[in-house]
Amino acid sequence: MSDPSVQHQQARPAVPVLHEDRLDEVLGAAPERGRGRYRPRRVGMVWRSKVFRAGAVIVALVLCGLVILALVREQTGPEGFLVGLGLAVLPVPLLMAAFRWLDRVEPGPWRNLIFSFAWGACAAALVAIIANSFATRWIATATADPASADTLGATVIAPVVEESAKAAAVLLIFLFRRREFSGVVDGVVVAGFTATGFAFTENILYLGNAFGEDQLSGSSGVASVTAGTFFVRIVMSPFAHPLFTVLTGLGFGFAAVSARRHRARRIALPLLGLLLAMGLHALWNGSSSFGPYGFYAVYGIVMVPAFGLVTWLAIWSRQRELRTLAAELPAYAAAGWLTPAEPSALSSMRARGMARDLARHWQPDRTRGRAAARAVAEYESFATSLAGLRRRARHGAVGPDFGARERELLHHLWQRREVAAPALTHAAHLTARPGTHHSRPLPTPYGTGPGTGYANGHAYGTGYGPGHAPGYGQTHGQPSGYGQTHGHPPEYAPGAYPPPQPYGGAPHNHRRPPS
Repeated sequence: MSDPSVQHQQARPAVPVLHEDRLDEVLGAAPERGRGRYRPRRVGMVWRSKVFRAGAVIVALVLCGLVILALVREQTGPEGFLVGLGLAVLPVPLLMAAFRWLDRVEPGPWRNLIFSFAWGACAAALVAIIANSFATRWIATATADPASADTLGATVIAPVVEESAKAAAVLLIFLFRRREFSGVVDGVVVAGFTATGFAFTENILYLGNAFGEDQLSGSSGVASVTAGTFFVRIVMSPFAHPLFTVLTGLGFGFAAVSARRHRARRIALPLLGLLLAMGLHALWNGSSSFGPYGFYAVYGIVMVPAFGLVTWLAIWSRQRELRTLAAELPAYAAAGWLTPAEPSALSSMRARGMARDLARHWQPDRTRGRAAARAVAEYESFATSLAGLRRRARHGAVGPDFGARERELLHHLWQRREVAAPALTHAAHLTARPGTHHSRPLPTPYGTGPGTGYANGHAYGTGYGPGHAPGYGQTHGQPSGYGQTHGHPPEYAPGAYPPPQPYGGAPHNHRRPPS
């Protein structure tokens, strides 16, 4: 006689369909462990190789970095370069930490952010220096008025060139890392990192030149040009370049969540964001020509309110991601993929952090604790991607690979659920509102308390695992429009998945499986 616990462990729930009129499109079994990644068919060409493309990008950025280093050092001199470098680096960690905090709900892979920063600091800065210098010299020669050429170059040429160069990084990630660019927050973060890198290089140039002027004039202290430049660019307006480019990122972010049938909107929104970025940049650069108080007027009337509005929109988008988790994941809980308490825990940043801490401290040693916390963090990221994917599918913003991507994300969740589900369920109970009554005692993780038993790595008596929690295989609390679910559907044959192995599954270095 077969062991029923093994059957329960091998059987997998059905995937809840998106709409009732699509019941014939219920997805089949997810791929086996070794086939857990969706890989679209590719033509066997050298330039389609991921290694080749990554190597080409790295080589191009390194060459741009070496050239921009030589140009900046030539303009500022060795001492000016070192002084500018030391002062320009100060706001970089703060800006990067702020954008990374904004991305905590569904953290993007660091490779995208490093590429964005490197593009802004090397490629975009190099294009800006060469194009701005050439355009300014051409205007001065054509008009025989160097003063007006500098003003025209700063207010017209520089905003167009610089914002276009920075927007190229957002466009490249939008096109070639589309699965990792899913909404407004992703656009804001990618644009913010790109602009932070650009501002870093530009600040080295401005501060280094200011230090050179002070060396020639003998100025020092608060009255020096270096101190004034530092106050304006580092203290008062470190957010200036990020603010400009974030407008472009917002355009790409809204395009990412637009329905695929709205092609005109998906093209117009990024262009509108780019035009707004150029306009605000031009207004900022030309503020000094509005009179002695023009700079302060633009700063107080335009820049600060714009910064506040964009910050509010970014935080609102972050909260919207959490609300999406609460709205979309109950369908998977009703189908048996999640425990009933997990959607509540996954939609709370406090509960998510608590779940990682619980998983870390429940393990007998530090190494296993770190692995458990990492598994929970990956589980949270995959669940967030799954909820976002389902929401975009409702609005027609996904492609024909929706089914394969959904199966893939569910596969990664299933691999980590043995560790993540108890921690998240426990965190949901601990963070519940005061006075909330539960129908059963507070669960205890990993069989460490009364009422909890484990057989073959499966928890009994706590609601952890398929078929044991209320609503699994049923439609209790299921939102309308999801279609029906089944306890053991014919589409999911027993043994379609291997047993969960949270410490030896898919790689831990990405938010979404790579395309």
